[in-house]
Amino acid sequence: MTTSALSPPFGRDTAIAKVRAGEDLWNTRDPQRVALGYTADSRWRNRSTLVCGRAQIVEFLTDKWARELDYRLIKELWAFGNDRIAVRFAYEFHDETGKDRLFHWDLSGPRPQGHPDLSELGL
Repeated sequence: MTTSALSPPFGRDTAIAKVRAGEDLWNTRDPQRVALGYTADSRWRNRSTLVCGRAQIVEFLTDKWARELDYRLIKELWAFGNDRIAVRFAYEFHDETGKDRLFHWDLSGPRPQGHPDLSELGL
């Protein structure tokens, strides 16, 4: 499917292809290439960080991927409309010490902590 075929209006197949192309792009971990997938005036909010424009996207992703090693993203189509797509995603990485943010299970079965970690403080 060509890039122009991944532009609105979206049908189910083109929405899925657009999501997959985005997943593939992010998994290159190339901030310059990822930034080109967004408009020059893009605005992101990531927790307490506001990112505006491609230069800040490159800076943000460069810093992110320097900390989040072996980053891997999975995207899934959640919903779509004529010119909108919603995705849900999961990603994994580890830090320089090898620690990850996965849940670790007690050998007897119960999970010792049952809350997601969405902060910069590890589990």
